[in-house]
Order: sequence, then structure tokens, then C-alpha cells
Amino acid sequence: MTETMTGTRKPRVAAIVTEYRPRSHAENLVNKLLEGYYLFWTPVPPRLEVASLYTDQVPANDVSREVAARHNLPIYPTIREALTCGGDSLAVDGVVLVGEHGDYPLNEKGQKAYPRRRFFEETVAVFRESGRVVPVFNDKHLAFNWDDAKWMYDTARELGIPFMAGSSMPIAFRCPPGTVPLGAEIEEIVAVAHGPLESYGYHVLEVAQSLAERRRGYETGVHSVQCLSGEAFWDAWESGGAWSRELQEAAIAAVPHPPEPPRAFYDSRRATTRQNVRPPKGTLPAQPYIGAEAAFLVEYVDGLRVTVLMLAGYAQQWGAAVRMRGQQPSGAAGAQGAGQDILAYSFIQDRSEFHSNFSHLTYFVEEHILSRKSPYPVERTLLASGLIDAAMTSHYEDGRRIDTPYLNIQYAPPDA
Repeated sequence: MTETMTGTRKPRVAAIVTEYRPRSHAENLVNKLLEGYYLFWTPVPPRLEVASLYTDQVPANDVSREVAARHNLPIYPTIREALTCGGDSLAVDGVVLVGEHGDYPLNEKGQKAYPRRRFFEETVAVFRESGRVVPVFNDKHLAFNWDDAKWMYDTARELGIPFMAGSSMPIAFRCPPGTVPLGAEIEEIVAVAHGPLESYGYHVLEVAQSLAERRRGYETGVHSVQCLSGEAFWDAWESGGAWSRELQEAAIAAVPHPPEPPRAFYDSRRATTRQNVRPPKGTLPAQPYIGAEAAFLVEYVDGLRVTVLMLAGYAQQWGAAVRMRGQQPSGAAGAQGAGQDILAYSFIQDRSEFHSNFSHLTYFVEEHILSRKSPYPVERTLLASGLIDAAMTSHYEDGRRIDTPYLNIQYAPPDA
């Protein structure tokens, strides 16, 4: 099931989204596909034509109808009709799935059941009916649970679907510019993040994975995942044995944060608010565990250790520090106070009207659909999807270490 695009017309894409409201992922991505965007302060006109739109939900602050009217963009009532443009068979050259935001249930682990598998499954049904496939992009992790994520990946491979997925944060602006040298001997990574445990925890796990995959031997898979929260988190923080304190300090120094140490910051907040208290098991808050401190401890098959410190309310961006052996890292090593064998970055979530991290993502989505080849391996997203699912399971089960033989995923990163 393959087809090569020909001719000089712009490739046509269908946008399948959960909801299309101000500052949603749908608005940030689809608006740029429709209207163009700024890439490194240079205007880039659209290289694709958004031919159809499907919105799963229409909230009170929906903007899809206004956007569609302005661009003469048809909105279809079903995913099938959006992919066929109201006809009998597939009528687009690519599909953009944005299953983020909206009123969807939370399970007992605090995972939001976004309909990403359903979006992909209905897309695949049209491919099968039409006897051909086109490139698909899936925003963020493949699914909120491992079984659905693996099914999506396996189905894409079975049908030969050019498949791209993931977060905008690994390709956001980095400060300082640079990256881990390909084939570096990485000893350990510590990353810090803010925001809700699952939705932002996924972002930073993929950020860390985009660095870890560049180590010597490339990606060989993950052995186990553990989530420490509450007093278990602070016990590990104060003992200093679960992760490198030097890397912790370098990662925190790379991002904006309050002047006081994290423990003092959280203690002072607890004196005036209960925002940081973990909800009881089985409760379904609107934003699970916002403000809760937690650590994701990831042990890789080859011995690499990656730790993600979720410091909502303290860290104001995403940061990561990488310890390498025997070579000088690229970029301004030491600019954040790290030693010569440590590279520390901040990954900038642009909150301005330009949302530059989504500009970068839009560029790569266009490249994916134009070339029918993902600019970076979808296995990165598959692995990160499994990591966040295991971390949320561990969190729900009071910090039990989750063995992950199913995450023995091997792949090579892109050169750049």
C-alpha cells in the first residue's frame, strides 16, 4: 500500500482534532498549516493545503468555525468524510491527528483517555477501503496506554504507513544551541520540568529520550521505570543516591526558577495552600497532581540512568543535563555552570503569540508529508509513550518499580 505524489500542486491534508480553541494544539498547529509561520524569524508560507477538518468536540470557546469560514475550509461530521472529502475513497495526501485537549475521561491512574487510537483506527479503515496509504502525523504520545500505542505502531508498520509522532519540545529552541554528539558515551541524564504529571511528564520524557538516543550504540531499550512522589521523592532528593546531585543542579540552573531551594519553596507553599497535596487514589481531579513533586527513574538496558524531576511551580521551563565521558560536548558547555563533561540545556516553550516550538513542529510535519518519510524515528515516540504509561502506573501503585521488558526497543537517531 504505497503511492508517490506527483505533480506541482500542494499536497492536501486532512486535520483530525479533538477540539480547536485558543492556544490549543489544534490552533497552534493547524493555523500554521493554513496561514504559514515564522521559522527563525523568517516568514514561511504554507507548503500544504488543509483540505478538510474534523473536530471531535466543539467547546464554548471554539474557533474552528471562524477559521474554517475564513479559509473556505470544509468541516465534516466524521473522520471518514474528512479523509474522503465527502466522496467514496481517500482524497488527501496526508493526515494530521491532534488528539490533545478536550473533555475526555480520566482513568484511576490520572491518565486522560484521549481518542488517539480511535482517530488512527478510523484513518486506517479508510486506507484499507481505498487500497492506499498516505503519511500520518500524530501529535504527542501515541496513546495514553501501552497496548494502544503498540497497536498503532504495529499497524503502521504492517500497512507501510509513513508515520511521524511526538512532542514539539525536543525540537524547540535550546539554550545554549547545540546537541549531544552522535555516538557520545553518556553516563547519566537528569531533566527537570513543570506542569501536570502525565501531560507535561510526557514532554520531558521525550526531551530526555531525544538526548539519550544519541549515545554510543544508540537506543537499546529500557529495563525499568519507577515514579517517586511525596515523602519518597524528598527522601531520594535528600539522600543524593538515586540520581546525580551535580546533574540535578546543572539542569535546574538551566531554567528559570525561584531563588530559594526547591524543598524550601514547596514547604513555604504548603504553609498557605493545599495545591501540592496528592489526591487520594481513585479521585479524578480536572488536572491530576498539578503541583506535585515527583521523580521518574528510568533504567536502560545498557545501564544508562535517566531521571526526570517534575517540579511544578518551581521549574519554569524544561531543562536537561547530560554527563558524558571523554569528550567535549557541542554547544556552550559550562555556560550554565556545569563542568566540561556536562552539557546543560533549557528547552524553551514559547508562550508568545508565535509559539515557535510549534513552528518547528509544523515545518517537520510538512517535510514528513512532502517526503513521505519521518524526519526522526517514530520509535522515539513509541518508547516515550511506554515510559509515561509505566511512570503513571508506578505513581498509582505507590512507587512500585515497573519492569519493562516490552520496552526493549532498538533504533538509531537522525544524524542531526
